Amino acid sequence: MFYENTLSQKIGQLVLCVILMIIAVITIIPLIHVVGSSFATVEELSQSTFMLIPTKFSFDAYKYIFSTNTFFSGLRVSLIITIGGTAIKMVVTMMLAFALAHKKMPGRKIINIAILITLVFSAGMIPNFINVMNLGLRNKLWALILPGAVDPFNLILIRSFVMSIPEEIEESAKLDGANEARILFSIIAPLSLASIATFSLFYAVAIWNSYFDAILYINDPAKYPLQVLLRQIVFMAGNIGDTSSMDLSVYIPPRTVRMAVITAATVPILLVYPFVQKYFTKGVMLGSVKG
Repeated sequence: MFYENTLSQKIGQLVLCVILMIIAVITIIPLIHVVGSSFATVEELSQSTFMLIPTKFSFDAYKYIFSTNTFFSGLRVSLIITIGGTAIKMVVTMMLAFALAHKKMPGRKIINIAILITLVFSAGMIPNFINVMNLGLRNKLWALILPGAVDPFNLILIRSFVMSIPEEIEESAKLDGANEARILFSIIAPLSLASIATFSLFYAVAIWNSYFDAILYINDPAKYPLQVLLRQIVFMAGNIGDTSSMDLSVYIPPRTVRMAVITAATVPILLVYPFVQKYFTKGVMLGSVKG
């Protein structure tokens, strides 16, 4: 009986591994296709509608997008709102989670219920737009950061983790004269490093990939993030508007330009993953047990 259970477990693990490998291949093939197409020559691209690795590499598409001020302007804006927005969102989320973790906090239950409601219902696009207009954030980068500064789901998980920290640690810190701010930033934050790293990445990826808010709230093209530029390239047949420093005698297919911009827009946020990968499982699971 023990042998049969062991054999069935091995078969189950083998089947699971095969399924995961298939999913991994399906996931990575589009990425290889995008990167490969961005390096393809005009001739090879015209002969094939789908390619993975080109036989001859061409850097004309990257020379084109890197020779324009538009691309670097969008990259600069994306870096500003991603780094600044992630820091602000994480600080506000940690402060609110720390406050809601105290059972003696006045109005704690009402606030928790209000947060849970936002997981199901949202104000909608028009109320959010009116709110941004009334706050004077229209056509400012703050409009891409401050609205939605706290994600309710992330807040609930981080609050649950803070609640799992023994109260004796906080009480001993108070006996030593530490105030609430000192306890949060000197004790709770270091103990929550795994959660902070994980949810900071969630916030950063969400901000980096967001483009609809910029379309709604930003009128100045110089303040467009990189994702809005990518959207314009898709709908404008690869034209990013600045060709003054480019050799126009070299024809670059719009499809190659699209793939090159997608690759260039993906690499910066992709480089962050290796540094926080070790925190993923631990950071998410820490606050998922105690509610």
